[in-house]
Amino acid sequence: MIPDHDTLVWFSKSFGLFYLIGLCLAVLAYTYWPSNKKTFDRAARAILDDDDKPYLRPDDRARVHDRRSSFGG
Repeated sequence: MIPDHDTLVWFSKSFGLFYLIGLCLAVLAYTYWPSNKKTFDRAARAILDDDDKPYLRPDDRARVHDRRSSFGG
């Protein structure tokens, strides 16, 4: 027996719903697992570790300035 369209749509929507709920629970479990706390804390601080340093070193700034002046700027 071949299922009709409405049955297939209902099954796919139900399967998709339970699949996404399960995936969400798996991601939340991974995120709040106690052994991952250290990794996530390190990642959260990593972007701020080099925040007080200049983007370019002084000799790099001089090279960029020389390039801009050679183009007539």
